[in-house]
Amino acid sequence: MDTTDDQVQDALVVGAGPAGLTAALYLHRFHRRVLCCNSGPSRAVRIPRSHNFPGFPDGIPGDELLARLRRQLQAVGGGVRQARVAGLRREPEGLFVAQVGAEEVRARAVVLATGVEDVLPEIDGVEDLLRERLLRFCPICDGHEASGRCIAILGTGDHVWREAEFVRHYSEDVTIVEPHAAQVEPAGEGQVRRVPGVRQVVGPCRRMARKDDRLCVEMEDGTVHVFDTMYIALGVRAHSELGIALGAEADERGGLRIDSHAQTSVPGLYAIGDVASALDQIVVGLAHAALAATHIHNTLRQGARPARAGA
Repeated sequence: MDTTDDQVQDALVVGAGPAGLTAALYLHRFHRRVLCCNSGPSRAVRIPRSHNFPGFPDGIPGDELLARLRRQLQAVGGGVRQARVAGLRREPEGLFVAQVGAEEVRARAVVLATGVEDVLPEIDGVEDLLRERLLRFCPICDGHEASGRCIAILGTGDHVWREAEFVRHYSEDVTIVEPHAAQVEPAGEGQVRRVPGVRQVVGPCRRMARKDDRLCVEMEDGTVHVFDTMYIALGVRAHSELGIALGAEADERGGLRIDSHAQTSVPGLYAIGDVASALDQIVVGLAHAALAATHIHNTLRQGARPARAGA
C-alpha cells in the first residue's frame, strides 16, 4: 500500500483529555501532521473545580479546562476527531497502523492519552451523587479544601487504609466505609493495618443520598452515617489495552511504564496522563505531553524513527 508522506501522520494522539489535547497542541505548533482522536468523556469532566491547577487562584472546573484547551488547539489549526481507535499494530518498517472508526490511519508515532476509569461501588444513589459532584476521587487534588471536615473514604483492603492514612493529614475526623461486608479484610491481617484516629464502618451499604449539603450513607441494618465529603478508593482500570497488545510494559494496575521522554518500551509509542505509570495529576499529564511531543518532533526532525532512549 502507498505510504507517501502526505498519507502518513507524524503522530496519532489517542484521547482528548488535558494530556491528549496538550500533546496535540504542541505537535501542531511544531508544524507536525497530527490526528487527535477521542471516543469518550475525559475523566476531567468529573472535576467540579480544581484548586491545585497552577494559574487559577479561584480554581477551574474540569469541563472549562477542557473547553479552553480545545479552543487553544483550534487556534493553531487543530481539532479532535470523534472516533474510536479499535486496533493498533506496528509494521516492520516502524510505522503504526491504527483502525480509526472505519478507516486505517498510518502514523510515525502514537501517543496514548487514553486515561483510566474509576471503579465505582454498586450502591443505590452513587450515580446521582456523582452528577451532583458530591463524591470525590482525589485527595491530592482537593484534600486541602476538606481540611478539618468530616471525611469518609469508601473502599476495601490495603488501598483504603493507605488512603485513610493520607487523608488523616487533613482532618482528625476520618471514617472508612467498607461497602460490602463479604470483602472486609480484618485489620492487622496481612498488610492491612489500622490508622490511629480512623474509625471503620462495615457494610453492606444499602444506599447513599444527599441531605442538605452533606452525604448520608444508609447501611443494611438501618443505621445512617452522615459526612461532609466522601472519597471513593476502589482503584481504577487503566485503558492501556492498545499499548499492552503491542507489547508495552505495564505495572501491576495496568499503567504503561514510560521513560524520561514519556515513551513506552515500544519505540515510537508514548503514554501520557493517567494511563502512564505515574502520579495521576493533570499537571503531570501536561508535562508528559510536552516531553512526548518534543521528543517526537526532535526525532523526526533528525530523520529517524522515534526510538527508546539508549536503544
